[in-house]
Amino acid sequence: MPQEQYAHRSTMQTSEGPQVYKVGIYGWRKRCLYFFVLLLMILILVNLAMTIWILKVMNFTIDGMGNLRITEKGLKLEGDSEFLKPLYAKEIRSRPGNPLYFQSARNVTVNILNEKTKVLTRLVTGPQAVEAHSQKFEVKTLSGKLLFSADDNEVVVGAERLRVLGAEGTVFPKSIETPNVRADPFKELRLESPTRALVMEAPKGVEINAEAGSLKATCRTELRLESKDGEITLNSAKIKLPNLPQGSSSSAGSRQKIYELCVCPNGRLFLSQAGSSSTCQINTSVCL
Repeated sequence: MPQEQYAHRSTMQTSEGPQVYKVGIYGWRKRCLYFFVLLLMILILVNLAMTIWILKVMNFTIDGMGNLRITEKGLKLEGDSEFLKPLYAKEIRSRPGNPLYFQSARNVTVNILNEKTKVLTRLVTGPQAVEAHSQKFEVKTLSGKLLFSADDNEVVVGAERLRVLGAEGTVFPKSIETPNVRADPFKELRLESPTRALVMEAPKGVEINAEAGSLKATCRTELRLESKDGEITLNSAKIKLPNLPQGSSSSAGSRQKIYELCVCPNGRLFLSQAGSSSTCQINTSVCL
């Protein structure tokens, strides 16, 4: 550049003065920025207010949330609780002195699994029945005495007395084995088979005893007392046969069908053809 031109340009810049460049946001951009900052502050305040409200409603504290409290022994729930998915816990118990309730709209199922997640024991309580699925079911007292047990082979009732309160009594479709059958005090005992036979068997004898009352045996057709190897003993101060026919002497002789019941001194019974007087002395040879 020639010296004259450089001097002329320097003179022009000096005469005009220094130029100032403005830096910043002006106009509508500045107003939009202030609006977004204000909107952000409002959202922050609303978010903070909602957070405080949620903490207040859900009862968030240092120890837990709502009815849930975190203690040294585990989790503690107060009031009614609802679980929408499976609950896994080592122990579930209520507060001391308060009951524990399990409530469901359909049923409550408790499963016991093994290491291979196979069900070993299942307890189902539903609206129709209570079902227990296991190899053996037992009911015991607090002292450990067995009250009831059931498995595939047998059912055991360990109580001292089995009481059935139904009006129709107890029905056994098949045989029953027991050492003693008795009624309650001042109550009668009835063994009845309405449509079939009633059989009582024992290898060492069957004893029927009524200590404070009478004993009655009734049947429609025949009542038979039979002893194959022993004897039948009627031990009583008075034995009555009120419905036996009473006969009198007849000229028909051996054709008559009226007999006299005779008793030997040793207790043997026999029949003798009835006559005008007793004919038992004629057949005393039977008693020998």
